[in-house]
Amino acid sequence: MAATFLHHLLLLLLLTLCSAVATAHRHTGVASHNYRDALTKSLIFFEGQRSGKLPPNQRITWRKNSGLSDGAAMKVDLVGGYYDAGDNIKFGFPMAFTTTMLSWSVLEFGGLMKGELGNAKEAIRWATDYLLKATAEPDVIYVQVGDATKDHACWERPEDMDTPRTVIKIDRNTPGTEVAAETAAALAAASLVFRKSDRSYSKLLLKRAISVFEFADRFRGSYSNGLKKFVCPYYCSYSGYQDELLWGAAWLQKATRSPKYLNYIQANGQTLGADETDNTFGWDNKHAGARILLSKAFLVQKVQSLHDYKGHADNFICSLIPGAPSSQSKYTPGGLLFRMDDSNMQYVTSASFLLVTYAKYLTQARKVVNCGGSIVTPKRLRSIAKKQVDYLLGDNPLKMSYMVGYGPRYPKRIHHRGSSLPSVSAHPAKIACGSGFSIMHSEIPNPNILIGAVVGGPDEHDRFPDVRSDYFQSEPATYINAPLVGALSYLAHSFGQL
Repeated sequence: MAATFLHHLLLLLLLTLCSAVATAHRHTGVASHNYRDALTKSLIFFEGQRSGKLPPNQRITWRKNSGLSDGAAMKVDLVGGYYDAGDNIKFGFPMAFTTTMLSWSVLEFGGLMKGELGNAKEAIRWATDYLLKATAEPDVIYVQVGDATKDHACWERPEDMDTPRTVIKIDRNTPGTEVAAETAAALAAASLVFRKSDRSYSKLLLKRAISVFEFADRFRGSYSNGLKKFVCPYYCSYSGYQDELLWGAAWLQKATRSPKYLNYIQANGQTLGADETDNTFGWDNKHAGARILLSKAFLVQKVQSLHDYKGHADNFICSLIPGAPSSQSKYTPGGLLFRMDDSNMQYVTSASFLLVTYAKYLTQARKVVNCGGSIVTPKRLRSIAKKQVDYLLGDNPLKMSYMVGYGPRYPKRIHHRGSSLPSVSAHPAKIACGSGFSIMHSEIPNPNILIGAVVGGPDEHDRFPDVRSDYFQSEPATYINAPLVGALSYLAHSFGQL
């Protein structure tokens, strides 16, 4: 009897300890960086990317109203939303992915964000208000505002732009399953963010997500085919639309808890690529994110039918682990994950987010990753993610922070029209379409600091020239920052900064 009591007591102590570890994860060492400051700045950046009528509490004050007649070409209201990167186009595909990742960041780590939670929700709402406008008509989504070819022929401030604000849509006759399913994912994920704080808005988002996903699934076709001349080569979908359907269904399953989406995932998971070995997660390919998200349903919520997703998630994670038998990842000599020349930092931030998120799920379930016989703990995953974020913030061969405005040394000539040209306050007169190129090609530092902007980053040899015309390395983008918000929230909390 005494032995049984002692056994129960020890088990209770062990469970309590594991639970404490699962929720806290406080590091004992000294923080390498001020992650809280980086988090604050990573969210301020989104205010610099706003299109539409800016609110009185706008923190990036050199930006002014822009795109106030967007949608007029089709007699619809498409004012608002975000410019995705350094130009003045509103691309719905990356905007929706940005929204999904900001929402996921809040859902996993919002409880740690303290004062930044409100700013994160504002950043999400700026996007979802626009996405609701873009999906207001049944079986129609307005997926782009602006003509990218004509916009890129100009170097002008968004406040001055006079290039055509062409409106591009998908519908039953010209489907775009990738962007439709990603939009559904964004609306569903955001509905969870607002579920407690604004129930009516949350319900509207979820209702719209359900109808948009149904449209995506029923009228299948790649938007890169039907809208090729408008969306390629800017945001061509190279991975097809299967990954977005799996990802969209995963978010709807999470938001609705309806057996309908669980059945859909079980019936279609394999054909939608659940077990493919692709290991790049970003605005185009969502497979890895879907695997991690669905693994939570099995690991944490004990949905046994999704058992296989633990293995699928492990395969992705093992591909990132340096030295693991199945590692497929390349790292620079300085230690940065390197996927491709064009905007590589987006893969660094998305992988870092998935690492800390999966570590959280594994800890809650008291599980580890088995990489070909090599055991990888949640602690190791967090360590790899921290190293990537630390590199981004300045622990690299150039001692350069790749976040504008963070640290003593950061990119001064980012590929961004509004940041590089004199502000409307400093230069009220219009700067015409071609007049800005003399500044674009100059070595003058940008006069307006786009606080928190994370650029494409160094090349595979850790080199970064800080040249404005080099959009591969010097251009910021909303989808680089969005997953970083979650990773920084975790790190700031774990080092006691939040």
